[in-house]
Amino acid sequence: MIRKESKLLLPKGARSDKDEKQRLLESDAVDNVSVDLENVASGEDFSEDPMFNRKLEHPTSNFDTMIHLLKGNIGTGILAMPDAFRNAGWVVGLFGTMLMGFVCTHCMHMLVACSHELCRRTQKPSMNFPEVVENAFKTGPEAMQRFSKIARTLINIFLCITQLGFCCVYFVFVSANLHDVVKHYFFDISVHWYLLMLLVPMILLNFVKSLKYLTPASLFASILTCSGLIITFFYMLQDLPNTSTVKAFSTWSQLPLYFGTAIYAFEGIGVVLPLENNMKSPQDFGGWTGVLNTGMVIVATLYTAVGFFGYLKYGDQAVLGSVTLLLPPNELLAQSVRLTMAVAIFLSYSLQFYVPFNIVWPWVKAHFHSEHSKRLAEHATRTILVFVTFALAIAIPNLGAVISLVGAFSSSALALIFPPLIEIITFWPDKLGKNNWILWKDIAIVLFGCIGFIVGSYVSLLNILHPDV
Repeated sequence: MIRKESKLLLPKGARSDKDEKQRLLESDAVDNVSVDLENVASGEDFSEDPMFNRKLEHPTSNFDTMIHLLKGNIGTGILAMPDAFRNAGWVVGLFGTMLMGFVCTHCMHMLVACSHELCRRTQKPSMNFPEVVENAFKTGPEAMQRFSKIARTLINIFLCITQLGFCCVYFVFVSANLHDVVKHYFFDISVHWYLLMLLVPMILLNFVKSLKYLTPASLFASILTCSGLIITFFYMLQDLPNTSTVKAFSTWSQLPLYFGTAIYAFEGIGVVLPLENNMKSPQDFGGWTGVLNTGMVIVATLYTAVGFFGYLKYGDQAVLGSVTLLLPPNELLAQSVRLTMAVAIFLSYSLQFYVPFNIVWPWVKAHFHSEHSKRLAEHATRTILVFVTFALAIAIPNLGAVISLVGAFSSSALALIFPPLIEIITFWPDKLGKNNWILWKDIAIVLFGCIGFIVGSYVSLLNILHPDV
């Protein structure tokens, strides 16, 4: 069988007669290999498909990639889903979250497909998100080529905003949960003091340069997160009221807040390409039963379950922005959930921080020359970036409002607007399907993302500036 998945590399001097063509057709060695037989007959060389020519020091297995994909998507967003359902109503939230999961997963597939196509064009083994955008513009329509650098810079800006926004949410989440525990057992002080107490530990934690040394902390955080979710479900599923006690549809004015929180929850668009690029078998990432679909079905199911049962259990109390804050304060098990999730999110801060630092640092480093000055500059940059997230958390201590704003403004751009635009530019003009159905589908997704981006950001800002309105 001959499949169009990779090309065969033939050494110079290979046979170029008709027998060579017949040998290739009959040999089992050409299974999974695409060969242009006319070129084989002429004795021309071939380069391997770059996707299958990656030189990885420590490639990840399918299972490893699945675990990383789940961890990259399951964070503070899942705990805010009851608040999202409160803003939508249980019927709209139920079907809207599943639809959002489907669209976001489809956009992830778009990004991976464009990456593969552009890798073949440029003969590069892999690309990250900014590189995909830049090369799509470079190799796309002539009118778009001059905007390649601008497009790359724009993606980097949104990635920084998104990841620093996640870090800001982590700051608020940890401080809010610690505040509730200490308030119940000891004394009550403002949540701002907890933010201040977390500042120095956060800075020191982010002085760790390599993700390799953060692996034990990441593993411990994953265990704590799983434990916290299991106990949270234990409380949510007890004595559930009838669905008639909650709204099936909330109000039109609250829907943009739902959109912002829901799109924030599907926060994994930034990790998709790094995960696929590091796989031992990248061909297993896509497909109907591939790693991406399997992982995102699990993620969407968990989001929907937490949102639905959390809203059904707590109703309008879900306004707090994290279901952990709704658990009964007089029970030790419930208080342990707040502590375990606070520690897990605290330890996960560095993983979110890693992305914006690696975008900002090369630009900063170019202004310093000696090794000593670079070391000082690196520590200063890390400190300043952590302080920025701390300052934002101080300014907006409302967890639900921060999540909705970050989701509507930056997550919607990265997850819903850029991937379809990249697909249009990459496959323009003759690879957009029969009657250009791919073009119309992508335009519909972009319009949906733009409406969510504009309306969601506006309503979220109003909610922050006038929380009582």
